Amino acid sequence: MSAGVDSGPAALRRAGLPARVPLVLAVLLVLAAIAYPLSDGGARDAVSWTIVLLGSGVSVTAAAAAHGARTGAAVLALVVVTAVVFESVGLATGFPYGEYTYSDVLGPTLLGVPFLVPLAWLMMAWPSRVLAGLLTRRVREGRRRAARVAVAAAVFAGWDVVLDPQLVQAGYWTWAHPAPGLPGIDTVPLTNLAGWLLAGLVLMALLEVAVARTAVPGGPPVTAAPLLVIAWMVPGGALAHALWLDLPGSAAWGAALSAGVLAVLALQARRR
Repeated sequence: MSAGVDSGPAALRRAGLPARVPLVLAVLLVLAAIAYPLSDGGARDAVSWTIVLLGSGVSVTAAAAAHGARTGAAVLALVVVTAVVFESVGLATGFPYGEYTYSDVLGPTLLGVPFLVPLAWLMMAWPSRVLAGLLTRRVREGRRRAARVAVAAAVFAGWDVVLDPQLVQAGYWTWAHPAPGLPGIDTVPLTNLAGWLLAGLVLMALLEVAVARTAVPGGPPVTAAPLLVIAWMVPGGALAHALWLDLPGSAAWGAALSAGVLAVLALQARRR
């Protein structure tokens, strides 16, 4: 190959191709999410799988486009392993989420954990970290990494506040003791929120280390696709809960959490 030929990963990055891949996947996810409340039965189950597969693809490709292939692979492996560990312990002991059981509709399992579940963690993890990066960008540099971990864990858990009632309604799992729960949500216990906060803190701390050790310096920021995913799945999910899925409690919580995030971003913009 001649020295004058511009090819390889560097050329692809300059052409913007890596960043386009997660964005295309995110747009397809939005289309699939629109189909969710309009479907039922087996079709709805297929839509759920499609959403999770596309969302996990967004996370891996966005991480790889921003920080390099090693980071994309590290995110995939780390999130899947962490999810299986937490979920298998949760099934066996009830810690840290509370006692719950998965239904057979989710298909094959590993250590009792359906394959869909770690992929759902993956769908949620990277967008939560990207959004946390925006929310903590004004934090003093010496404290920013710790702040990003804490905020990412909170976003991760907040996302589940909206998602969990929807998936309980779909029959994917059930809680042995759903009370007490958040006001307006009577199918998911508060212990689940506490468990997600703990799992989120562990996962986001591990991701912080993994990115620091694997990232290629000087990569372009790739935020549009992850932010589109979380923007559609949380406030968009809240809208679907209110209008189509008869889940007013999680709709209200989704709207409130989204409004809080938008308020912080608006305040940051005013202080520029």
